[in-house]
Amino acid sequence: MNTLKLTYVVSAFFILSATSCQSGSEVKEPENKDTTTVAATTPAAPAPLIEKVLTREERDALTPDMVIQMLKDGNQRFVSNDLTQRSHSSQVRAAAGGQFPKAVVISCLDSRVPVEDVFDRGIGDVFVGRVAGNFVNVDLLGSLEFGCKVAGAKLILVMGHEACGAVKATIDNVKLGNITEMLTKIRPAVVKSADFKGDKSTGNEEYVDYVAKNNVLNTIETIKQKSPILKEMADKGEIKIVGAYYSLKTGQVTFL
Repeated sequence: MNTLKLTYVVSAFFILSATSCQSGSEVKEPENKDTTTVAATTPAAPAPLIEKVLTREERDALTPDMVIQMLKDGNQRFVSNDLTQRSHSSQVRAAAGGQFPKAVVISCLDSRVPVEDVFDRGIGDVFVGRVAGNFVNVDLLGSLEFGCKVAGAKLILVMGHEACGAVKATIDNVKLGNITEMLTKIRPAVVKSADFKGDKSTGNEEYVDYVAKNNVLNTIETIKQKSPILKEMADKGEIKIVGAYYSLKTGQVTFL
């Protein structure tokens, strides 16, 4: 075989081999493929549930006990991870013309206590005042009076929580800048807890809880003593002033 013929045979062999390999590795699409199958079996995403922002008339029709029950129900949804889906942009626009919250919550500064989420509340639902140790001073008392007497809220809820750093600092008699003066507002709760049987130190969780709960009760007493406006409203049944305690471990709120 001369050189020309040999070259021709070799070239032909490689061409045929390449064609054969390409054909053998090619994956053919199945005939009559139904391109709608995936779309038909994939469930559509649920539309966001839009909780209506209350009007003044709707809020005014509520009683303090009804508001307490709403907060309890909302906390149960929070604990079971069944929070209401909200269209916040719609609620922002709906509330732009005025606000008619149901309650005022005094809570600790602690970042692990997201008040609106804890009670499954949305925009326009609650006033929230936050300060380390959930006590009240003249500024927060004025805010409470505005929230209830002026804006019409039906409930004041003072909410403490377990492992409160401000309470622990008070027990340990911490001295540091303006914190020193701030802790004097919580000191009465430590004094009130003198009847605790057991180790009275921050190393004892039960004692810290006891002081924190007494701090909630002391804040309620302070509100009634230092705000004749709010005390009169409470005496008339127009509002209720109640306490609660939040568990960092479970998310459960216990009403005191």
